[in-house]
Amino acid sequence: MSPQILTALPVYNEESHVAEVLAEVRKYADNVLVVNDGSSDGTASVLRSIPGILVETHEQNQGYGAALKTAFCYAIRHGYDVVVTIDCDGQHEPSLIPELAGAVFPENGEPYDIVSGSRYLKEFDGDSRPPEERRRINMEVTRFLNERLGLNLTDAFCGFKAYRTLPLENLRITELGYAMPLQLWVQAVDLGFRIMEFPVPLVYLDEDRSFGGSLDDSSRRLRYYREVMDRELADVAAAHAAEAAEPRTTLCD
Repeated sequence: MSPQILTALPVYNEESHVAEVLAEVRKYADNVLVVNDGSSDGTASVLRSIPGILVETHEQNQGYGAALKTAFCYAIRHGYDVVVTIDCDGQHEPSLIPELAGAVFPENGEPYDIVSGSRYLKEFDGDSRPPEERRRINMEVTRFLNERLGLNLTDAFCGFKAYRTLPLENLRITELGYAMPLQLWVQAVDLGFRIMEFPVPLVYLDEDRSFGGSLDDSSRRLRYYREVMDRELADVAAAHAAEAAEPRTTLCD
């Protein structure tokens, strides 16, 4: 039996992009979930006009990490085998969804728990040049992760990923903002997830796209990322010490 695949898009104030992106995504994905993270523009109205999609709505904006957590829990509760995450800014190539999802369960060998898109693993014709400060921060954070976790990643922050759903239940996601993927990487290594990278094109359509508030300052953003990683490494160590006395919660508790 073929694995059941859910393709999930976290969305916040994407009125100008969401219809076009979903039209392309639906060419390659049968089950599409949009997590509307408290959008204050016309995103909700656009979503209501599109038939055949699943929508989960946060009444208040909670953050990128919160939207991904909602997508993971939806996939777990509804019995999907794989959840593919793809951003709604037009910077990912939806035609790769089937191949990315298919890599989770190779024909020979054990399944992978995370198949992570990498924009720096391979050069594609037509690749964009990323904003220099974003590439610099990504490279620095990726290097730090590799050093601390024994990984060999080339792209810590690509939002285009495929996850095997079952092991996601063991995550404890508390970081609800943009640094949530860093918390996830720390926990994935601690839990022994099998990880591979998958080459995807490098596309930047809006170099001035905002992170919001103080995170638009690159030095503050980098400090925030490092604080989240340091805190998560400490929390994982503390959790191991406490597990004998306190049972581990699961992602959607």
